Amino acid sequence: MSPRAIVANAAALVLTALTVAPLAYMVVVSFMPRGESSTLPTPLWPSRWSWENYYELLFRRQIEGAWWDYRIVPALLNSLGIAAISTILGLLLTVPAGYAYAKLRFRGRERLLQWLIASLVVPGQVAMLPLFLIFKELGLVNSYAGVILPGLAGIFAILFVRQATLAIPDEMIDAARIDGAGEARIFVSIVLPLLTPIVVTLALFMFLGSWNDFLWPLIVLADQHLYTLPVAVAAIAREHAADGELMMAAAVVTTMPVLLLFLALQRYYLTGLLGGSVKG
Repeated sequence: MSPRAIVANAAALVLTALTVAPLAYMVVVSFMPRGESSTLPTPLWPSRWSWENYYELLFRRQIEGAWWDYRIVPALLNSLGIAAISTILGLLLTVPAGYAYAKLRFRGRERLLQWLIASLVVPGQVAMLPLFLIFKELGLVNSYAGVILPGLAGIFAILFVRQATLAIPDEMIDAARIDGAGEARIFVSIVLPLLTPIVVTLALFMFLGSWNDFLWPLIVLADQHLYTLPVAVAAIAREHAADGELMMAAAVVTTMPVLLLFLALQRYYLTGLLGGSVKG
């Protein structure tokens, strides 16, 4: 192995360790007994491994009552449902739209595309107040629909699919049209199979974005039993700010599902990113 390769591998190893170390320590602290992480010197390993923090989060009710009184399980289910619905509906809207902007010719297409690209520079926080007022008039505040609807037609998603669709040769689509195939048949039978890695990558982006979204659910949701997982974890943090072990357990519960999903779809993710980067 050449010296340059040794240096490159060593640098990659160091960067990987720096990236993984906080996550590993988060998991370790989550298994520490209460108060142990606050002692000095700060321990790097539990004196004994304890499931107490996870039991507190997942199985102990705040008060004896209905199922939503469990501390974090309802929020976990809420986030899972919202993320799944947002991903499915978002794909149904953005993938055909991206194909249309890439391969269909209609009046005003280029002008609309310019407006879409220009709108990417506008921070999403700027639109939250007018969006909240609109949703309030529509009666969508404090509802799951109010959380889901704003993210369904993401501009980045449309442009991402459009860029990938441009790599599909026009001759292939024109040949299908000559053979009498309609646009819907062309999209389902020809375009979608070629865009599978792109669609999977986009689905992962959408799911992660919805799962990790904190600010908009915090604004639009008021009832505690409607909270998503990030909002519920923030509410627990206000009550247990000094309980580092419990908060680390909450961070693990929040992070692990999407981390496992990413690892499971990593092959499609990398293929999708590379496949959409070059126009063939």
